[in-house]
Amino acid sequence: MLRYRLLHPDILAALGAAGHGSQILIADGNYPFSSGSAASARRVFLNLAPDMLRVTDVLAVLADAIPIEAAHVMMPDDGPEPPIFAEFRTLLPGIALAHLGRFPFYESARSPNLVLVIATGERRIYANILLTIGVVAP
Repeated sequence: MLRYRLLHPDILAALGAAGHGSQILIADGNYPFSSGSAASARRVFLNLAPDMLRVTDVLAVLADAIPIEAAHVMMPDDGPEPPIFAEFRTLLPGIALAHLGRFPFYESARSPNLVLVIATGERRIYANILLTIGVVAP
């Protein structure tokens, strides 16, 4: 048994095989996991029931486990910024959220750099975040 906060074996394996520039998608329950992400990415389904687990739950654990150098979010074409973005900023201090429209976000998530897709039961809309792994300083 690990004492570390992140315990999921498939997520640990994917992160262990990833490196600087690799990307991780944490997706809400509405996200098209199969068609909206790279076929080569490992998929972990944490969507047991509505709102179990939430994107922010997963993000909090990952932010503690890996260096994150960039974060892209799916922005609606019109209207205000989704409220969940404020929570993302709280969990990722010092990292600006780069906005992408829905279809450009899907295209980015289909990149061969995507190594891990984590499906959640999140019901809040536009609660998808694409993280880029940074470096661990010597």
